[in-house]
Parts: sequence; structure tokens; C-alpha cells
Amino acid sequence: MKFTLSWLKEHLDTTAEVEQVAAAMTMAGLEVEEVHDPIAALAPFTVARIVSAERHPNADRLQVCQVDTVDGRKEIVCGAPNARPGLTTIYAPIGAYVPGLGVTLVEKPVRGVVSHGMLCSGAELELADDSDGILELSDDLQIGAPAAGVFGAEPVIDFEVTPNRPDWLGVAGIARDLAATGLGQLTTPEIKPVAGGFTSPITVRIDTPDLCPIFAGRVIRGVQNGPSPAWLQHRLTAVGLRSINRLVDITNLISYDRARPLHVYDLAKLSGQTIVVRAGLVAADTGEHEHLIALDGKTYAASPSDCVIADAEGERPIGLGGVMGGESTGCSDETVDVFVESAWFAPLVIAQTGRSLGISSDAQYRFARGVDTASVVPGLELATRLILDLCGGEPSEVVVTGQAPAAPEGFAFDPAYVKRLSGLSLTEDRIFEILTALGFTVMRGSPWTVVPPSWRRDVEGPADLVEEVARIEGFDALPHTPLPEVARAPGGVLNPRQARVRTARRALAALGYAEAVTWSFTKQSTAALFGGGDERLVLENPIAADLDCMRPSILPNLIQAAARNAARGHADAALFEVGPVYLNDQPDGQRTVIAGLIAPHPDRHWGGAGEDALFGLKGDLFALLEEIGAPVASLQLAQGSNQGWWHPGRSARLQLGPKNVIVEFGALHPRVLKALDADGPMLAFEIILDSVPEPRGKGGKARGAADLPNLMPLSRDFAFLLDEAKAVGDLTRAVVGADKALIAEVRVFDVYRGQGVPEGQKSVALEVEIQPRAATLTEAEIEALTAKVVAAAAKAGAVLRS
Repeated sequence: MKFTLSWLKEHLDTTAEVEQVAAAMTMAGLEVEEVHDPIAALAPFTVARIVSAERHPNADRLQVCQVDTVDGRKEIVCGAPNARPGLTTIYAPIGAYVPGLGVTLVEKPVRGVVSHGMLCSGAELELADDSDGILELSDDLQIGAPAAGVFGAEPVIDFEVTPNRPDWLGVAGIARDLAATGLGQLTTPEIKPVAGGFTSPITVRIDTPDLCPIFAGRVIRGVQNGPSPAWLQHRLTAVGLRSINRLVDITNLISYDRARPLHVYDLAKLSGQTIVVRAGLVAADTGEHEHLIALDGKTYAASPSDCVIADAEGERPIGLGGVMGGESTGCSDETVDVFVESAWFAPLVIAQTGRSLGISSDAQYRFARGVDTASVVPGLELATRLILDLCGGEPSEVVVTGQAPAAPEGFAFDPAYVKRLSGLSLTEDRIFEILTALGFTVMRGSPWTVVPPSWRRDVEGPADLVEEVARIEGFDALPHTPLPEVARAPGGVLNPRQARVRTARRALAALGYAEAVTWSFTKQSTAALFGGGDERLVLENPIAADLDCMRPSILPNLIQAAARNAARGHADAALFEVGPVYLNDQPDGQRTVIAGLIAPHPDRHWGGAGEDALFGLKGDLFALLEEIGAPVASLQLAQGSNQGWWHPGRSARLQLGPKNVIVEFGALHPRVLKALDADGPMLAFEIILDSVPEPRGKGGKARGAADLPNLMPLSRDFAFLLDEAKAVGDLTRAVVGADKALIAEVRVFDVYRGQGVPEGQKSVALEVEIQPRAATLTEAEIEALTAKVVAAAAKAGAVLRS
């Protein structure tokens, strides 16, 4: 919504400048978007007169003009076809910024002749779209007169109208609120009725009062249409509207001035004597909606939920009620007799019509938010007066059909509620003054009775009145009361699970994985591949057809993300995500999972592929488990028990007993990758964070004491024979447990199969690091420890190799 300062001052007697008006609007709750001051933009430009104009020696379409300017006589090169001696126009000096061109003028030669300025067109000054030539002004203007004064430029305020305040869509409504703030005195002229000289030959019938409860109109005979006077054209163009003709401009003026949309029909183009307000029709034989060619030249299909204005006893549609009139009855310069419409249309109906048909006219914008129900006849009277003043003519009596919606009802209000709710200490007289200035009817008593005006249907109770009082008094007047200090809760901000999630994210990022954030949904058929797809987990209203089911695993989303990366030339992906998975629709069916995926596609190298990527993934997994405090030493490695989406020969699980599975990891099954249109191989892991027990006795953020032995460690090597089917990890755990006080670490440095090793067995070489604590170990103590290691290995099924 835009308006000029002079327009506002027709409703508000004030000496405030545009900056003060904008500040007062902001404090009153109006969201000022921009204050455009064309006076400042036009400051460098002044009136000048061409003395002579000769053809440029090096260009046929250019002229070299001698121009009398505010800076004296200047030689200016001009390409306008209408440049001629004696022409009064606008001069731009060197250094001026020309807004229509977006350039700052500099002194430079034009085809060999230096131009000491510029003669401007309307488009170059952003005053008009026509740029066929330079401006032609009255010869009465004095040379050097400011351009801003010549064109009557003035500041324009642009602000955003909140949906609950349709009265702000008229300048009169803005002036009312500003007057209540004390910025000036409200001077909106009273609308006086215009007596009709004859009975209207046009009658109105309303078939759908739920779409349009009231419709008023009158005929005006003998009008003279044509271009609007300069003041009206300037007022409309200043706020971004195009002047069309007097009749149309009058309706646009009233729409912006009083927030009252109107429409004018050419009486000679109406068919019949009755205008019918009805719903859109549907052809019984074809099922097609009736069509209307609107004033914008487009054809629209009106549905039964749209309000249609029709003539010919309701047979021919001539407009979409509250949205746009029809081309068939539009006014032109030849129009002599008119029918002026002023109606009230249901806001929800108009909003839906605009949305479904894609129309956002000024009328639709206002009716969709709710026009003042009491403005139907006054708006018609105001339009009549303006038409008679500008176009002449003779009006008929007013025709009113239907009844306006009931006015808002009053309610009880205790003025002390202002203090209780807002903290403002205001007298009852001040509260009364604010409410009455805003148009509320206040009847003092115990309590007060307050009736909202017809244009304020958003006020429904005492709390709304307190907001109005606080808004007008000024939100900066609200008391400053600091909140009481609250003691900080003991302990950390994050709970243990949240802390683990943060630790996992940092650890995986440090290992070279990129975090992915995907939907918690997937396709039902995809969910079925990962043990999900239950009908109870299917969404009733999915955001997309392929996101219709809650995911049972994060892996399908990571697989598809890796496949998209591969399709764009980044095949060697390493992704992770921490998020929820859904096993059923019960509260305990949601799990927090840490999932990682790699798609190993190393570059070809003469030295070979290097280490198997599965071992690299396993190393990353164990490093992550260490970081989040999982009991790595107690985890059991189990193969052959993974879910069906894992490769049966290249996957395993880590568990604390068969019923508490912590991790599943390994290669993904080729069948699953093919179903998701992904190229293998892909390796992954999923940690069920809910199943990972918290470390015992680990509380707070403080680190434990550093363990820095002051004795040198020593190592001993062992070679054990172990059945081929047994896991080496079980052997290393058994050896570590032989003496946890002295054995610091056990490392596998060789696995041998071949000559000297029985069939079905393997030779595993271990390096056992021994860390003395109290004193240097004697040979006897070392031998005793060696015996413990051999005994522990024997329990794990290993025999010392001779």
C-alpha cells in the first residue's frame, strides 16, 4: 500500500514531515517498507531552454545544442528527434545521477564533440514510460527552476498491511490511527448524500446472499468521460497506478482513499433491466464452467463457489463479484450513461476465487481481507459526487438490495485491565480518549461497554483493546522490568545421548566422512528392503509420492545419496548421518542410529588396490565406538546373523550377547543396491545408540588423572595355532584378560597358513606389550606372566606353536 504525504494531509491536519509520519506509523504498528523521496532524486535537475540546435558534424541523428541552463550557456549533444530551438526542457549537469539510466554523467566526447550535460526524457527521470524524446515543458517556466517543483514530486510511503487491518488499505484509515497517536487532527471530509432525480431503471436481484449479502447501485445519465484532470492523474501515478479515464480513475481513487472498491458499468452495454448476483454456472450437458472475458483481457472459468455478476436476467456473466469486471460492459471515452456498483462480498469467497483463478486485483485484495460493511452506501454517494464534479450527469435514486452483515457487538471492559496486562499506568480519561479516537463507542460504567466500529471486526475482547491502547500510547512507553535471575541448573546442557551424538559427529568428520541430512521418510517399497514398510508407518499425507513411509533404516537414504554423487562424477563417497529410525508406530519403536557408508572406488594404480576397504571401515567403526565410550573390549563379533540387506559373507555384527546387538556392519547386498539403482560395492555400518551402555562411573566433564608410567615397557612375541573358523579377535581379548594390570596392548602382526601349519588351522603371531607399574619385572615374573598368556590363549582354543 502506497500513499503520498499530500494525500495523507487531506485527511490529517499536521505539520509533520515524511520522516515523522513514517516513525509514527512504525510506533503505531504499521510496517513501513520504504520511504521514497523523488525530491532528493530530482535535486540535480533543473529547467533549461534550447537556444540553437545544429546537426552533429560526425553523426546524422545527433544534434549539437546550445542550451541556457542554471549554470550558464552549455553545449550539449542530444539525440532526441524533438530537440529544437526554443524548447523548454530538463537539464542534467555533469556529475548528476540519472535514475532511469542508472549512470552518473561524466564529461566526455560524443563522436568528437564534448557534451557538457544532458537533456532528459521522462523515462530517464522515471516520470513516464515514454522515451521517444526529451521532455517538452511550458515556456512560462523560469530557467533554473527545480525539476521537483515542476513535476510536483513529493515523498511516497510504502508500507505492508497486516491481514487483520483492512481499514489501513485506505488513506483515511491510516490518518485515523495517526490522529489517535497525536500526530495531527483528523479532517476526513464527511460524505454527504446526493439526491436522485429519477428512479433507477436498473434493479438488482441477489440469488446467493452467502456470497454477496448486500448490493447497492445507481444510474448516472449524461456523463462525459475522458482523460482525468492533472491532479487525479498525478495522485494515482504517484502510488503506481495507471490513469485510464475519469470513471475508472474515480473508482481507483476511492479504493485507495477509503478502502472501498467500486465498479462502473456502461449502461448502454448492459442487457436487460436487472443485474443478478449469483454463483458460477456449470453446463448440464458438458459439465463445463461458464467463462468470462475480464477487463485484463483474459478469460476465466467461474466455478459454483465463485460470485458472478450477470445481466440479461442472469444469463450473461458480466463480472466476477469483488474481483474484476467484464470486458463486455467496460467504460470507454464514448460512455454516456453508467451504472455504479457498491457491494459487500464474503471475504473467504473472494480470497478463494483469487487463489483458484490466479487474480490479484486491488478489489480482490481488499474484499479478501474484509471491507467495511457500513461503507456500501456511503462509498456509492462519494463516487456519485466525484462523477458529477468531474464528468457531469444526473444521478438516479440509490438501489439497495439485501442487508449488510450485523455490526460488531459490544462487550464489557475494565480499564484497569490495561495496567494488569501491559503495565502501562494510564488514566481512564486517556484510555477513553484513545479508544474513541480509533472509532470505538465507549459507554462508561462499571465496567465499561465498548462497541468496535464496523471496520474493526478483528477486535473481539478486552485483550484486543489493551493492545490498541498500548499501540497508540507507544510500545516504547511500556515499563522496563527485567526478568528475575534464575540459578543455572547443575550439570551439563546436553544429556548423555546428546553428548554422544555430538562426539560421534566430530569423530566421523575427523575420519573424513561428510555429514548428510536426509528425510526421515522413504518409499514404502524401499523400506520393505530394509525390514520396514509396515502399513502402520505409511503416511496419510506424504510430501512426495516417493516419501510415503517412515524409514526403518538410514542406509537407503545414504545409498541413494551416494548414487547421486556417483552420477555427478563423485563416486568415492564417504557419508554419515545421525538420526531416528522407526521400527513400529509405538513410542518405543523409535531408535537413534549412527550410520556410515563408503563407496570405495579408488583410482587405478600399478601397485594394486591396497588394503581391503572393509578393514578400513572396521577400523573407523572401532575408533568411533571408542570415542563414544562403548565397551569395545566386551563386544562379541558374530558372523552369519546379519539382516537380509547385508552381504552374507562380508558382514558381521557386534553384540553384548545375542539379544543386545550394538552394530551391524559390512558390505551391502548387491540385490539391495540394484533395487536402489546404485552401483556397488558399498560398505556401511549402523550403530544403535540406544543399545550402547553408558560408561560406568563417568560423570561430569573433568578428565581423569593422566596415566604416565615412569618405567619402560617391554614386549614379548607369541605364535599360536588357531582353528581357521575361530576369530582372531576372541584370541586377542583372551590374552589381554590374562593380566589386565600388566598387559597394556595386544597386536596381531602376522597370520600364516601353509607349510608347517596343520590343515584347517592358522598361525597367529601376537605382540604383547607389558607395562610395569611399581617396579621393574624380574625374569621369574616375566615367565609367570608368559604362562598366564599361554593359559588364557588355551581357553580360547589356541595352542602355542612350537
